[in-house]
Amino acid sequence: MLCVSLFSGCGGLDIGIARAGFDIVLANDNDVYCKESYIANKPGATYHLGSVNELTESVLLEYLGRNISNIALLVGGPPCPPFSKSRFYRKDKPRGIDDPTGWETLSGFFNVLSIIRPKAFLLENVPGMDYKVHSDALDYATRRAYEMGYNISKRVVNAANYGIPQIRERFFMVGLRDGHFEFPVETHHNSHKCTDLYGITKNPWVSAGDAINDLDTDDNASDEGHYAGGKHNDLLREIPPGDNYLFFTAKRGHPDPRFEWRSRYWSFLLKLSPDLPSWTIQARRSNNMGPFHWRNRILRIEEIKRLQTFPDNWILSGSVERQWRQIGNAVPPLLAEVLAKAIYAKLQAQS
Repeated sequence: MLCVSLFSGCGGLDIGIARAGFDIVLANDNDVYCKESYIANKPGATYHLGSVNELTESVLLEYLGRNISNIALLVGGPPCPPFSKSRFYRKDKPRGIDDPTGWETLSGFFNVLSIIRPKAFLLENVPGMDYKVHSDALDYATRRAYEMGYNISKRVVNAANYGIPQIRERFFMVGLRDGHFEFPVETHHNSHKCTDLYGITKNPWVSAGDAINDLDTDDNASDEGHYAGGKHNDLLREIPPGDNYLFFTAKRGHPDPRFEWRSRYWSFLLKLSPDLPSWTIQARRSNNMGPFHWRNRILRIEEIKRLQTFPDNWILSGSVERQWRQIGNAVPPLLAEVLAKAIYAKLQAQS
């Protein structure tokens, strides 16, 4: 089954899509470093470097030829900042599809969908896409899908509930031209191994320690870039694993409070616990916004690849900051694989 991928980045979503059995015949992004990473891992892949709005019918015909009428799946995650929580604090910036980038990328996805008319599509974004404040964006997406004859299913998914060692919530919309998509049953949960009311056995969440303990073989290894915690490095060292700056607040009963309650971003001085999944790996490598390693240092690229379930040997282009951004922006490949397998099985049953 053939697939077209938009906003492909360095390939996180596409790794899972390919593992599920789809053949990705065209990828797209406007970041040259993402393209370099993608091609380094998939030599010979067809990758359009540029805006999604450049993918007109004539351009798509040039890339896809006769396959344009035989695409089974369109996937993509339009850039998320217009729909993110940060826009609630950044009053100087427009939100949702009032942001030109939000409108151009979301409409660009559905414009491509209208040209190739695949059997199914998968749209990914931050949970904010499903917030009431962004209802105009979701209404637009739903209306465009229905107008093209797709039945849609949507859900905010926590990656940790599918065995990814990271608490990462993301919004997914899946559209099928025939039938209805059912999201896969969750396989993990925040507790001990158990059997639920439906007789389904669920395993406990996979922890950050499970994912990266074997990589931390040299405590004295130098780390490139910023000093973890910056001017608050001494405070970071006192914060227990799994906690953040709130540890140093009067509400928590600290004898020498340093911060007001909820006066900073949740990720400020946030430290991983080896016994819990990581919190969301973000796209920006920072010296004060975590999660940081429980050994009071900035995580390394090898570690965030593991926490995002990328292969260890996945090649990344550019500086450490650019590599981090590519990984932080990606859909965890394992989560993509779980969803794509369910879509593949549905399409296969229809054929």
